[in-house]
Amino acid sequence: MGLRSIMLSVWYGLCGIWTVAVVTMSIAGSAQAHDSWISRGALRNAAGEWCCGDGDCFVVPSDQVSMGANSYTIYGHETVPFTETQPSPDGAFWRCKRPDGSRRCFFAPPPGS
Repeated sequence: MGLRSIMLSVWYGLCGIWTVAVVTMSIAGSAQAHDSWISRGALRNAAGEWCCGDGDCFVVPSDQVSMGANSYTIYGHETVPFTETQPSPDGAFWRCKRPDGSRRCFFAPPPGS
């Protein structure tokens, strides 16, 4: 076995280890992100859809949310009526989306909190 063969074997071995490590970290990261109060609470929207699927709920920064008379506006363009808003026990704004990106659920901290 020549030096080139040894180096290729080492390279392929390192690539395999790196691939396994990246996949493992991705799976662990998704599981942690998905293991939130939303998924543990088995929360649903008014239509009965589950709010949380794999990786579809995220925090909306509070500076990206404004409150109007009857609704929230998120990211300056999406209106969420108060009637479609659920309480957020962790004090953060959360948006859960469907695979097409449309809103499935929205959580907001109780007013005045």
